Amino acid sequence: MNTGLKITAFAAALAATFGTAYGVGKGVDPVVGGEQTAAHDEHGEARTSETGEGGGHGGHQTAPAGGLQVSEGGYTLALETSRITAGNGTKLRFSVQDENGRKITAFEREHGKELHFIVASRDLTAYRHLHPTRAADGTWSTSADLPTAGAYRAFADFKPAAKDAEGVTLGADLAVSGTYAPAKMPAPAGTAKVDGYEVTLNGGLRPGKSGELSLEVAKNGKPVTNLQPYLGAYGHLVALRSGDLAYLHVHPNGEPGDGSTKPGPQISFTATAPSSGSYRLFLDFQHEGKVRTAAFTVEAGKATVSAEPSPDKDPEESPSHKH
Repeated sequence: MNTGLKITAFAAALAATFGTAYGVGKGVDPVVGGEQTAAHDEHGEARTSETGEGGGHGGHQTAPAGGLQVSEGGYTLALETSRITAGNGTKLRFSVQDENGRKITAFEREHGKELHFIVASRDLTAYRHLHPTRAADGTWSTSADLPTAGAYRAFADFKPAAKDAEGVTLGADLAVSGTYAPAKMPAPAGTAKVDGYEVTLNGGLRPGKSGELSLEVAKNGKPVTNLQPYLGAYGHLVALRSGDLAYLHVHPNGEPGDGSTKPGPQISFTATAPSSGSYRLFLDFQHEGKVRTAAFTVEAGKATVSAEPSPDKDPEESPSHKH
């Protein structure tokens, strides 16, 4: 869809809630930030039928997805900043609160961080893996320079430092004001190119079943064999489902220094898709002191995977990644 429109605050929130694309009329008009909403199903988890299709009566629950709820397990993601302006480098502030509204200050470190904070546009063409800092009172803050206007989803991935606590991923809507032009999710391709690197993805996602994803990194046609650790691994992978932006936990296979995991060119992960459908994979890898992001489109249940650069970047580049 190549058209845009002027969205009111109410319409922006409504569209964000149902994960729809905007677009009627002609031209490209300004977008006005909408109210924060939470997108989730009845139980806050993805459900699949016997054939792997999502929803429906008689279905059974497979791999639960995170990020569909703003509150879960007695914890709530509270965005103090729920709307910003595109390309403005705004400071985002938020907290994780308990069931009594108190800000959480104790977290277990996972992959080198107390909390991982992801922001992605609902059309999955813009992505940021940010590294916020926590104040003593439990308020987190980070600078966010989001490139385009529209509806975004913010994810907080963390594990509270409480007895028997499990990992939690919460999600909240973020409105970005500015000139908005709807974008179509990138089409299939075999590799992703970013900053002179070429990343090839092998494997696929299977609904309700775990599978291996292997990504191979090359530069100037030569395999990269000296990747540097990033967040406790040689690569960090985030998977988001198109439509509702369900957040999948993707686990790296092996870690630096374990005696068997090599620093490239292959990076291996294990993932389970909660349902069939389209997903975007965002691989962060570090080489020569800089983190880069390669983005892929995957159809769960199909052997073929795809990779294509984001439309808001150079045709040969994947979505930018700021740290």
